[in-house]
Amino acid sequence: MSDLMTLVEVGGPVAAFGGGAAYLRARHPAAYWCTLGLPVSTAKLLGSYGSTMDACGLTVQPSRLRALLVQATTRREVRPVPPRRGMIRPTSTGMRLRLRLAPGQEPADVAASAERLRHAWGVHAVYVTVVKPGVVELRLVGFDVLRKVRMPRKTGGGFLKVPVALREDATAFVRDYRAIPHQLTLGATLSGKSMFLRHVVAGLAPQPVALVGIDCKRGVELAPFAPRLSALTTDPEQAAELLPVLVELMEDRYDLIKARQGIAPGTPDEEITSDIWGLPEAERPVPVVLVVDEVAELFLVATKKDEERRDEMVTQLIRLAQLGRAAGIYLEVCGQRFGAELGKGATMLRAQLTGRVCHRVNDEASAKMALGDIAPEAVGAACAIAPESPGLAVAGDTSGGWSRIRTPYLSLGDAAAVCAETAHLVPDIPALDPFRPAVPVKPVDRPVSLVKPLPVTD
Repeated sequence: MSDLMTLVEVGGPVAAFGGGAAYLRARHPAAYWCTLGLPVSTAKLLGSYGSTMDACGLTVQPSRLRALLVQATTRREVRPVPPRRGMIRPTSTGMRLRLRLAPGQEPADVAASAERLRHAWGVHAVYVTVVKPGVVELRLVGFDVLRKVRMPRKTGGGFLKVPVALREDATAFVRDYRAIPHQLTLGATLSGKSMFLRHVVAGLAPQPVALVGIDCKRGVELAPFAPRLSALTTDPEQAAELLPVLVELMEDRYDLIKARQGIAPGTPDEEITSDIWGLPEAERPVPVVLVVDEVAELFLVATKKDEERRDEMVTQLIRLAQLGRAAGIYLEVCGQRFGAELGKGATMLRAQLTGRVCHRVNDEASAKMALGDIAPEAVGAACAIAPESPGLAVAGDTSGGWSRIRTPYLSLGDAAAVCAETAHLVPDIPALDPFRPAVPVKPVDRPVSLVKPLPVTD
């Protein structure tokens, strides 16, 4: 009887602790990691580092000098040596660890064993990045950070840099227009494409940038941001009038750069430039970001006249994509589907869009349109996005690298409020004034007076 009572007294708290830990892990994974997951995974890593590296084939034979020293001092068997391990640095989402590779090893060897390391040390995922030749960093993620997105404190934002989403390795996905000037974003209805666009506009609104919008859905996506937009068109007819103005603006900026290149003897090297960023700050024109929503609407035609207008618009978009970077004009193209079936020039335009973001799509062909020509292995990841995970996407670029990202929630009202607060930052570009959207004035609520007016008499 006493043994039974002792078992109940000990087992009750243990069961309660186990149930509480399971609940914490399921509902609050970040709190579980900081309290229980981090100590357990650290103990596993420290206790099994050598054997795990040996099992993964990441050990090498020691040098002859080291082998002689071991035999002379300890008389033990000389064992293979794992990569030198640096200090473990814990984070709120996992931990970081640097490894110095042994002679003959390469980062691909460690990356190939990432899945084995994940299971051995009890973490959600392991990612490998190269720090410098011979040194790699292991980023261990303790839980699925994309299930409930919380952006890190340090996002790496700045001028023309907008943190718009969270990567699966718990780092911020930054839309950097200086590094990747043009981008294509695809996604089906309710996939989170509009949320991605809100973050882009809200992130650029406080910066000295001209925002130009083409929204062929009658402006329902971009009209709430009208106070901050320098130009907005809501149908293909208006877009056909706006695009030649942007091309002319680009040509004027090239003339400005060319005039600066009238290099006189004795001109300092730092004043010789081939784009607007080499111009003096006083002469440098403001950068322009053109946001095109539902780009397929610009390609659809019904009559012969519409076809001629379409061809002209596509030619102008291709010119902006090919030549706009040096003139400080960047493209953010969004749509549900974008491929050769849209018509003449579609494939050529897509080839100029370096960055690619693919949300959930309705068929595999759409994923291949976005990612097939830059990262074929990412197509399967894009097709596996579930409908109940809005905002989840696969991001890639022409370097071949790709990763899963997810955009945090941002309401349309909050994004519109940011644009209204920064309306005074709209730059003065006279060429875009005819396309400046009209901003309705908010009516002022006047208090109702309870005092009756005096009667009018002679």
